[in-house]
Amino acid sequence: MAKQSIVPFGPQHPVLPEPIHLDLVLEDETVVKAVPSIGYVHRGLERLVEKKDYQEFVYVAERICGICSFMHGMGYCEAVEHVMRIDVPERAKYLRTIWCEMSRLHSHLLWLGLLADAFGFESLFMQSWRMREKILDMFEISTGGRVIFSVNRIGGVLKDIPPDMMRDFLSRLSDMEKDLRRLTQTFLTDYTVNTRLRDVGFLTKEDAISLGAVGPMLRASGVAYDLRTTGNYAAYGNLDVQPVTSNIGDSYARCQVRIGELFQSMDLIRQAAGKIPEGPLAAPVKGNPNGEFFMRCEQPRGEAIYYVRANGTKFLDRMRVRTPTFANIPAMLQTLKGSQLADVPLLILTIDPCISCTER
Repeated sequence: MAKQSIVPFGPQHPVLPEPIHLDLVLEDETVVKAVPSIGYVHRGLERLVEKKDYQEFVYVAERICGICSFMHGMGYCEAVEHVMRIDVPERAKYLRTIWCEMSRLHSHLLWLGLLADAFGFESLFMQSWRMREKILDMFEISTGGRVIFSVNRIGGVLKDIPPDMMRDFLSRLSDMEKDLRRLTQTFLTDYTVNTRLRDVGFLTKEDAISLGAVGPMLRASGVAYDLRTTGNYAAYGNLDVQPVTSNIGDSYARCQVRIGELFQSMDLIRQAAGKIPEGPLAAPVKGNPNGEFFMRCEQPRGEAIYYVRANGTKFLDRMRVRTPTFANIPAMLQTLKGSQLADVPLLILTIDPCISCTER
């Protein structure tokens, strides 16, 4: 029997974008078990409901994570809006949808760059992030921010996308799509990339379901589950959304699903731009929330859950978030079992980890 050893992996590591810490139990170079340590960057954001009123807390919620900031703010706003029975104007719903899909584009392009960097393809990394900059430019034009946007508010949104700006964005997306197809073909067909991704980190459909995987991690194992198809938030109920899936279940499949979602997001932005109605950007807000609501939305990394409990005052009793990275950690640990030590950074990246989201 091979001698076992325990190797700490993280929280500081050249490949990791954020400080995740694992203790890897190894037999030679093979991972037998991985034990996570969670809480390294805990910030206590949820407790700030005691100090920030429910209107101010919108800006705290979107600081849970820089990459998913818009969708964190929107998820919190929609939870409070349901508690207060506020009818958000249709134009605001469509604007939220457009910014959601822009967030997905920027998040997936960031992930593709980090993936390329993990297996040493530096030029592919730079090209992915160069394209991401184009999405951040669109965010800056429409919201004034590149990381934190602060355009969500209880009842709607604070800023608009005028028709001329919308036409400019659609033109930019059309130009970007041509370059993106060439870029993503490298991920899907290049021999070097395929050598590192194919047949690595299998997650079966049964394991994905039983371990509670979400987002591309779940859909890459053949489960067609995407909260955007339910139409329960923003304007997704008025758009044609089909889950992007793969039945392979390995690291290549997770890359393939995210690439498919890049083009799907562009299509959804075009659909929303073609259907967006005129009208106000926000509904009036009167009084304080009283009650509770459980809100779910599909972030770039998967299903996020927002729980809000209010007591009729301007300060909430409780605000709780369950992020997709937290849900995907058990599935990630499953893919690590039996893998080689050299593949560990790659497998961690295939869940697109966001530790600041997870530990708040």
